[in-house]
Amino acid sequence: MAKMILIIEDDDFLQGLEAKKLKKEGYDVLTAMNSVEAFKILNSNTKPDMILLDLLLPDVDGFMILKRIREDETLKKIPVIVFSNLSEEKDIREANKLGISDFMVKSNFTLDELADKIKVLI
Repeated sequence: MAKMILIIEDDDFLQGLEAKKLKKEGYDVLTAMNSVEAFKILNSNTKPDMILLDLLLPDVDGFMILKRIREDETLKKIPVIVFSNLSEEKDIREANKLGISDFMVKSNFTLDELADKIKVLI
């Protein structure tokens, strides 16, 4: 059975590129544009094997989503890669403190490199 990845990304174009690449790599992909959609998926019986999380979202920031994931017993062990344009040291420190698997700045990585990182982590 294919591993499932939840992409939480509000940029429709980028979300589509990420989903297409990961599906091509053999993953099942779920997508969410905001925290409401993300938690509708996460609170269902479907649990992803990994979460790809943007930090800049329209309703709440990715830090709040990450905090809620880490506080939930059924979700806290799911690996999370932050894939964001935020690159300040304070943002990276905050995300690491909340228990991420990796922090990737979008402009510094290709989708191939993202897929390689996911392979390593799951």
